[in-house]
Amino acid sequence: MDETILQQLSRIADALDRLAPPPCPPLDLNSADGFVWHKNPDSLLPVTQINRVDLSLLKGIERQTEQLLANTLRFAQGMPANNALLWGARGTGKSSLVKAVHGEITIRVPGLLALVEIHREDIASLPRLLTVLKAQTRRVILFCDDLTFETHDDAYKSLKAVLEGGVEGRPDNVIFYATSNRRHLMSRNMIENEQSTAINPSEAVEEKVSLSDRFGLWLGFHNMDQLTYLQVVEGYAQSLKLPISTQDLHHRAHEWSITRGARSGRVAWQFIQDLAGELGGNVGEVK
Repeated sequence: MDETILQQLSRIADALDRLAPPPCPPLDLNSADGFVWHKNPDSLLPVTQINRVDLSLLKGIERQTEQLLANTLRFAQGMPANNALLWGARGTGKSSLVKAVHGEITIRVPGLLALVEIHREDIASLPRLLTVLKAQTRRVILFCDDLTFETHDDAYKSLKAVLEGGVEGRPDNVIFYATSNRRHLMSRNMIENEQSTAINPSEAVEEKVSLSDRFGLWLGFHNMDQLTYLQVVEGYAQSLKLPISTQDLHHRAHEWSITRGARSGRVAWQFIQDLAGELGGNVGEVK
């Protein structure tokens, strides 16, 4: 072959090597307690400090806390446990509870359990992630926050197969926790559209609803009453040691909830952030 052609091919090969993404570093699931999954290229990025609050600060969801903690403890100890779907009103502590339960178990038995988050838009890569996690010895909570599906979104089919129905299923060292504002993870329009175009409408609805049936544990979250909302606010204020009387705290928290048009754990936390900033506290000190 002509020497000039060889040189040109060599330059092209070098250019392609420079354009190619760097190889993924070897996975060390013991390097951190939390990870975030990214695709293109597939990688698990460690999280040095997980954003969460102490389990004791989550008020008004004691039953949900007890059930999820018990389920997670069984899984961490190698016993049978269910995938969990935490559904309900926004801002009621669904994702906070998942992270707080993981934090509680990490305190009790350090290094036992890892938390891996997968974003909703990366659900299609879930089988590849499970292949990676299956090769690990550490037990893993696989967590997807705000998991919902819209019209013409077929990613839910691969999720169904991974959770229970596929040949392989999920690995023994992985449990799947998801949060959603919808009990069946589908928009009403999505279910109705399938029903109107199907030969047998009831079968179309069963196809959509069956996804949530893959979760053995359903935990519902509902809007707070005023008493619970004030208890949450008090818990945050006491943890931060904010210099404010209970009466004044309640009055200002009530005003804040009126301006937001809602009472929830999220609204309480946003109020405390504002109050701590005004009083010179540090929300990063919540324990």
